[in-house]
Formats: sequence, C-alpha cells, structure tokens
Amino acid sequence: MKKHNFIGKVTLEEKVNAVKSTSYPKALVIDIPSPLASYYTRFTNVHKPNSIVLVTKKANSFEQILRSTKNINTKYDLNLEGAKCEVKIGSRKYNGIRLKGVGRYTHIDDIITNFASEGFEFNTNKKIKNEEIATIRVNKFFDMEEVSDTILRSANDKNEYYFKLNTPMDWNEFKEKTKSVKHNINTTGFDIAKAILYNKGEINDIVRIIKPSLSIDLVKEIEDKYNN
Repeated sequence: MKKHNFIGKVTLEEKVNAVKSTSYPKALVIDIPSPLASYYTRFTNVHKPNSIVLVTKKANSFEQILRSTKNINTKYDLNLEGAKCEVKIGSRKYNGIRLKGVGRYTHIDDIITNFASEGFEFNTNKKIKNEEIATIRVNKFFDMEEVSDTILRSANDKNEYYFKLNTPMDWNEFKEKTKSVKHNINTTGFDIAKAILYNKGEINDIVRIIKPSLSIDLVKEIEDKYNN
C-alpha cells in the first residue's frame, strides 16, 4: 500500500470527566475515555488512561508542545504523544495538551511537573461534572496507507479508517449526518469523528471510523451513506 504522512485536525464528541487524583496545585486534567470503551471495557486496564488533556492557562503552539514532549520523553524515558488540543463543554472553552501514552493515572502529577518545568502554566481545577459531553479538537499527525482513491487506513491501527467527504460539512451538519448514518446501518460498536488534512496547499475534509475488526466493506458502506 502507498503510504502518506499528513498534518491535520480531528474533531470528536465524547463524555469526559475530571481526574480528581492530581495533587499538583489543583491543575485541571480532563480524562477522555476510549471511544469504544463500552465495547471492550472488560479487557482494558482501568488504571491506564486512554487520553488526557492537561488544561493550560493559555493556548500554546503545536510546535512548543511537540518540542516539550520530545524533551520530556528523552529526559525521563517516556513514550508520550503530545498534541495541541481545544475542549468545549457547553459555553466553556479550555486549551490544553492532549497526551496519549500515560502509563497510569498515578503518573499524571509527575508529568504535569515535567511540563511545568518546560514553561507551561496550568489552569486551576474548575468543576466538571461526571460524563459531561465535550467537543474535542486535536492537532495531530496522520500516518496512513492508501486503500483506494478515497479510502485511507491508519498505518498504526488496522481498525482505524478514513474516507474523503465529497462536500465539506461544518460540525453541526456533520453531527446530524452522523446520526442519520448510524440509524440506517445494521452495525454497532463503532466510533465516527470528523477530520481535516492539509495536503499540498489544500484542505481535505475526511471522516474517521474506528471499530474492532473493521472491514473495508463496512467502510465503503458508511462512505456511500455520507457521500450519496
């Protein structure tokens, strides 16, 4: 398969919680569960975060977050994946560092301390109710394999596919379309998100699908429902 590397953003909606165990001066940490947690929770180590957001006092550049994450990984022999992130909960908007690769919730305090030593300032612990619905937007790199002219697959996760949208949609249009698609397909246990890719001076609107043992036939079926 032909491989591609892109920079882009992914937007998703998930129920989030605040991590209450952090002792670092009331830093606000948002816990983002796996989008398929209900599908395989019993096989997951509940002490290992899927993804967290360290909420900062101001928006920091993607470059600064990447450089600092690399410094911390090198210095402390970690394997963190850092990204610029924005979280909206109702009328509230938070900026932060999205992290994957955190070994245990008990490691979060040390990780916050490490990022503080890189110059980041963190938001104080404001109240977030359990399982509040949040819109999460993450800057990230995409390593992909070309499956067809319109379908791509993650090079790192064989259960993660992407396809191009024929017509760009804003977030509200995408949410309504996604509800319609989910109600008109005989498959459950999958997660859908909206993404954009920057490629050769152009912006491509795409859809991300994650499902254990995801087949190319299901991806094509969902693609048809979005584009036709």
